[in-house]
Amino acid sequence: MLPVSVFIIARNEADRIGDTIRAVRHLTDDLVVVDSGSTDATRDIAASLGARVIENAWPGYGPQKRFAEEQCRHVWLLNLDADEVVPATLAAEIESLFGNGEPGADAYRLRIAEIFPGETAPHRFAYALSPVRLYRRDRGRYSPSPVHDRVDLQPDAKVMRLEGTVHHRSVRSLGDQLDKLNRYSDQQAADLAARRVEIPTWRVFFELPAAFLKAYFGRRHVLRGTYGFLTAMNYAISRHLRLAKHFERRFLEKRADSPKS
Repeated sequence: MLPVSVFIIARNEADRIGDTIRAVRHLTDDLVVVDSGSTDATRDIAASLGARVIENAWPGYGPQKRFAEEQCRHVWLLNLDADEVVPATLAAEIESLFGNGEPGADAYRLRIAEIFPGETAPHRFAYALSPVRLYRRDRGRYSPSPVHDRVDLQPDAKVMRLEGTVHHRSVRSLGDQLDKLNRYSDQQAADLAARRVEIPTWRVFFELPAAFLKAYFGRRHVLRGTYGFLTAMNYAISRHLRLAKHFERRFLEKRADSPKS
């Protein structure tokens, strides 16, 4: 096994977390699952597969991942979400990094590509991100932001990229996706308020069509047929909701502060 801790944050992921853990269980002797109040079998499944399961009330994405980092025993950390699966080729690539001792970089970017329901592997033109997910904890930590999911590295940290692709099964169904995006828009609006950020009101009128075009063409959903169109619409709705809730907060605050006649 590698000198790497694997950590996963989860809530109600009984249908997905088993595959996530099984794909990397052979890589580590320290697999940590931080659960934020699951009401299904998430904790039992994770524990049955050898994970250390730790309860922690949800504080936001960044703080939860920072909490999970603190539970890990090794200096090297691999972070996965509960809906992400590392294929065998990528697992072998990670193993090879440690084949001759310490890897050559402080952090590694992993390509993460979405998989729609009914697919067994990412589409050739699937939208993908390449965030840092494998890193030394003494060279980087997750951002404390409750909505921004990223590793903040030290300025001189050496970063490289792995060739393999993580399979991201983010969409259970269109309805579930929209529910998730709606909840996330609540957190985004709260974060904007906490940081005292004010987005111009005129953007409310353009955000939805602009976001749709970004997802449909920029993220290549246009190549994914009708399902691609529908997921692009969901993304656009979520961006609209973020601004709508931000505008509503500001509107009600101004009404509350205005002098009563």
